[in-house]
Amino acid sequence: MMSKISELAAIVEAGKLDDVVPAVQAALDEGNAPLDVLNEGLVEPINILGEKFRDGEIYVPELLIASKGMKMGVEVIKPLLVTGDIKVLGRCLFCTVAGDMHDIGKNLVTLLCESAGFEVVDLGMDIEPEDIVDAIEEDPTIQILGMSAMLTTTMYAMQDTIEALEEAGLRNKVKIMVGGAPVNQEFADKIGADGYSPNAPMAVELAKKLLV
Repeated sequence: MMSKISELAAIVEAGKLDDVVPAVQAALDEGNAPLDVLNEGLVEPINILGEKFRDGEIYVPELLIASKGMKMGVEVIKPLLVTGDIKVLGRCLFCTVAGDMHDIGKNLVTLLCESAGFEVVDLGMDIEPEDIVDAIEEDPTIQILGMSAMLTTTMYAMQDTIEALEEAGLRNKVKIMVGGAPVNQEFADKIGADGYSPNAPMAVELAKKLLV
């Protein structure tokens, strides 16, 4: 018999939007931890579809519909993850870089970092290097800058941002972590980032390490 989390994952992958919220609740009612429902029932099917999209097995509309379903499910789970009695670990600034309109990964990192105890400023998508510099300049409490890119054509905006921070004399003020489908450790090292994470849960652990 299929578990409620597996049923939820199948619903998200199939883009059955009307069934997502009831399926999330059913998975929670089954006794599954909210974080497990998030990772296995909502994030994993999007990862699977992302691979299918890169391999040309599905197209943009299928991915967008499934992503909408995932966001609907996240809204149900978010209040269960973010509580008011968590010790503040640090303050982060997250964004998707210039030219890139993808925010699924960035939003998941934001959600999980908030639930772990980080204060997060989310600049959103398609953020120019100078806007990131301005945000860090205006908020000296920012300790970590997290940048996401989902396209090979936009990942070099991360390098542009780091260079802009260096020119502004702010590079040493923040730790920089990067991620996204085309990004890897080699690229992170090449552009001078302080860390790279392949997924949202690992991004939380990376953020903790960067503050040590």
